Amino acid sequence: MASPILPGSGLGSGLDIGAIVTALVNADKSAKQTQIDTATKTNSLKISGVGSLKSALAAYQKAMGDLNKASSPAFAGFTATSDTPSVVGATSDKTAVPGTYSVVVKNLATGSKVASAAFAGGAASAIPSGTLKISQNGIDYNVAIPANATLQSTRDAINTAQASNGISANIVTDSTGSSRLVLSSNKTGAGMDLQVSGIAGLEIDGTQEMGSSPAAGASGAVGKLAMDASLTIDGLAVTSKTNTVTGAISGMTLNLTAASPLVNGVATPATVSVATNTAGIQTSLQSFIDSYNTLKKTIDTLSKATPDADGNLTVSAAFTGDALPRSLMADVRAQLTDPGAGGAGQLSVLSQMGVLTDSKTGLLTLDTAVFNKRMETPGMAGQVQQLFSGTDSKNGLLARMTAAVDPYVKTGGLLDQRSSNLTNLTSSLQKQQAALDLRVANLTTTLTAKYNAMDLLVGQMKATASNITSFFSSLNAQQSAK
Repeated sequence: MASPILPGSGLGSGLDIGAIVTALVNADKSAKQTQIDTATKTNSLKISGVGSLKSALAAYQKAMGDLNKASSPAFAGFTATSDTPSVVGATSDKTAVPGTYSVVVKNLATGSKVASAAFAGGAASAIPSGTLKISQNGIDYNVAIPANATLQSTRDAINTAQASNGISANIVTDSTGSSRLVLSSNKTGAGMDLQVSGIAGLEIDGTQEMGSSPAAGASGAVGKLAMDASLTIDGLAVTSKTNTVTGAISGMTLNLTAASPLVNGVATPATVSVATNTAGIQTSLQSFIDSYNTLKKTIDTLSKATPDADGNLTVSAAFTGDALPRSLMADVRAQLTDPGAGGAGQLSVLSQMGVLTDSKTGLLTLDTAVFNKRMETPGMAGQVQQLFSGTDSKNGLLARMTAAVDPYVKTGGLLDQRSSNLTNLTSSLQKQQAALDLRVANLTTTLTAKYNAMDLLVGQMKATASNITSFFSSLNAQQSAK
């Protein structure tokens, strides 16, 4: 706080009262002001450091999460491909075996679609109240139809009650204005045909096909009945209730999207292959190493003192001398040597794959020669996937790396607690500054009053001395005149 003292000399004493008071006040203020300024600077640096560390940890967790996506695991030991993805797609898991297969899709698995008899009154046709029963594969689903229902309100009631069971309803109106209630199911496979009963006019036997030109009073299946998917794998017949075929080829899932095209009446097979994902694993492993090293470098920057103008390591960083970042890196680094899900297999720790720690920097490096040699071992690709992805959602290296930093970044965690403490310290320093400013103002006022009073007294004494001097001068002059 600037001193309110105005510069100028005292009228009585001739002294620079403003300068004297300022010097005295500054001498009193200096030590405490230096303490507050130093603490404020250090506290601001730490607040900024906590924010930077939080951002670094959030980026690190995101990187681990991206590598650990269940839908597209970055460390998949094998990669499956199809030369005709428009007919059949393929994915593999860690139990797959390299190989090539010829797949012919004869037909896809289909669900049931049924239609009621036609209602001449259209969507507004009256429907009797009661309980509409929809049966599928031995299971009954009941829908309450209230009084004064119409074909449209019946459709809405079915959709509200049965959406969770994969059953939906709609209304199809032909050119004559007659309407049919059409029900569909997303459950595929033979035996999944829908049957409807319980309400007059809405009886539908979905096990009977209506045909291509049904009479107004006809009801039943629209098109063909629900059927299983039918395909051959290397000439061996396979059926599936759904278009996602699992278990037919060990470690692989086939996703059927269309029937195989015919050329001169002969189905064209799709070729599905499985190969060891060595290149993909190496790319993902390097991404893992880069993410770890980025975090390590950030923490080092926030922790290590830097040289001053003279080259001495005296310029502190946000966490210089702080145990928190050391503890954090120790928790993260411990996961690198923890066998985790790979403990029972040929591969248990990263060093076995050629991932090493630089003794000087603490950063990770990849020895590609060791990695490539290791990947030549039969079954190693699956071991790599197990090491990183684990056997459950918690014991893989990626999940453990994420969990290691969670105590620091979670809401109410260690960094939130540190941030709260620093915020409280900021408030305390502001109060200390306000108290010091008030003390300076009061001291300035007090000293100014005292020195002004002294100046007035000196002025009065000077005036008295001047009067006395003048008296004696006058007296001397009178005696000299006689």
